[in-house]
Amino acid sequence: MLHLGLLRQLHPHPDRATETPDWPLRFQALAGTARDHRLQAFYAAGAVTGDTPMSAVPLMALDVETTGLDPVKDGIVSIGLVPMRLDRIFASKSRHWILKPRAPLAAKSVTIHGITDSQIESAPDLIDILDEMLHAIAGHVVVVHCRALERQFLTGALRTRIGETIEFPVIDTMELEARLYRKKHPGLIARLFGHRQVSIRLAASRGRYGLPRYRPHHALTDALASAELLQAQIAHRFSPDTPLSTLWK
Repeated sequence: MLHLGLLRQLHPHPDRATETPDWPLRFQALAGTARDHRLQAFYAAGAVTGDTPMSAVPLMALDVETTGLDPVKDGIVSIGLVPMRLDRIFASKSRHWILKPRAPLAAKSVTIHGITDSQIESAPDLIDILDEMLHAIAGHVVVVHCRALERQFLTGALRTRIGETIEFPVIDTMELEARLYRKKHPGLIARLFGHRQVSIRLAASRGRYGLPRYRPHHALTDALASAELLQAQIAHRFSPDTPLSTLWK
């Protein structure tokens, strides 16, 4: 899904501890400080507590496709949302938007996600679907594969449009794989003998759980793929009773 060098920049080593906010309290505070009415409503919907068992957590798988890999220079061309719970994926309620970015399409990105200039010519700007998107996500814990990418692009897009950023709790299926396969760097002998790190990209991660291969770089398909991957990760490595605080960031 990402170039390895950028992946390392966007996804810190799992051994570097990051403090997870108390999301219900954080949302309370943000609901009082947000200026945009859409963000106010989003935060006012609240967040579930960290001690909630995974079987009871409302989840929303999310993926974005972009004009490139630089959150400062590039923009979002499509967003996919798939609502889910641990035991069910609500495919009929999924959403997919093709958007007109404020950055030009690069030829390289077109070959990756397949979205062309003619498709975005009459597409809405992110601001035009922001209310609908935030309403769909509100109250859910977001599921992504590489949280830094989605968070940075959404944050950058909102900053340029409404002068505010967005915060929300995330379960990162890539980070869950990194807990197994990025615990430590290979030693000198392993490197000398051509040791290669296990891939934690979406397709490779799905393959380890026997999940089917989908065509990559379509926002809705990748959101579905992340949803299925989380279900498999919970089934194989955790349990429905695992508290949300074990998984989210």
